[in-house]
Amino acid sequence: MNSAFENPEWLNYHHLRHFWMIARHRSMTKAAAKLNISQSTLSEQLAELENWLGQPLFDRRGRELHLTDAGRVALEHAETIFTTGHELITRFRQSDQKNRQRVLRIGAVGPLSKNLQYDFIQPILTDTRTKVVVVAGALDELTKYLQEHEVDLVLSNIPLRADQEQDVFSHLLGEVPVFLVGGKKLKIAHPKFPQFLKNHPLFLPSRQSDVRADFDLLLANAGVEPFVHAEVDDMALLRLLALSGEGLALVSKIVVERELQSRKIKFMLRVPGLAERYYALTVRKRFQNAWLGEIVEAFRARLKVLAAPGSR
Repeated sequence: MNSAFENPEWLNYHHLRHFWMIARHRSMTKAAAKLNISQSTLSEQLAELENWLGQPLFDRRGRELHLTDAGRVALEHAETIFTTGHELITRFRQSDQKNRQRVLRIGAVGPLSKNLQYDFIQPILTDTRTKVVVVAGALDELTKYLQEHEVDLVLSNIPLRADQEQDVFSHLLGEVPVFLVGGKKLKIAHPKFPQFLKNHPLFLPSRQSDVRADFDLLLANAGVEPFVHAEVDDMALLRLLALSGEGLALVSKIVVERELQSRKIKFMLRVPGLAERYYALTVRKRFQNAWLGEIVEAFRARLKVLAAPGSR
């Protein structure tokens, strides 16, 4: 047996968890309140951990705490340790191993297409051993859930910037072309893009959307001032506005895929150069859970089909 395991130099996991909480909240005060201990006690325990590791874990700039390089390494290991511990407890708290149900906890950014969410979970609906929990919310709220292991991953059409959450990773799932679509009442003869948009009302995503920003830039470069009839950040409502036939809606293909199949959409024009990207946010660089990795890869394959030239 390896001598390192026969005579281990034990890590103080209690202090490591307290460091993890400080890093999560980026505040000694907030972490102490969450742990229900005094700030002075928490500070002493952090100092003990830093002394034991031999390196500072935080760079203190006034009242702000920033992870050092050593702190980022320690946090990555802490995430792995506590995630594994959570999985271990969950596994052995199941009294009936034969009928044990797996739980997949997904966070979905509020405006995200319900079609996309369905397509992600659809392959596992036939697995009776699996329970799927979907929580909708704002990106910052879901990121906190992710960091605290309340969800396994977050589906989003917005990646986190590297300076936002250094311990959360944005995995690109794929990109889907963006179209202008309209219902059966709409009559457009020989559209010349983008000039014809001067005469037609538009239903657009809100300005928080990357697709909206790219679309606005495209029209500005062409000297086109659009008539924006409505701005919404809910893809289900944007789809209904498209079906009304009262204007053109700017949507990712996945939002109206079923309407295309049923021919409820009459007009469809692909916006050149525009695509919406979708991401899975996790606290790990890799999908270490093979089961979750398989789900993600299946969804990536699905998005590739949607993005294929000529597919409708």
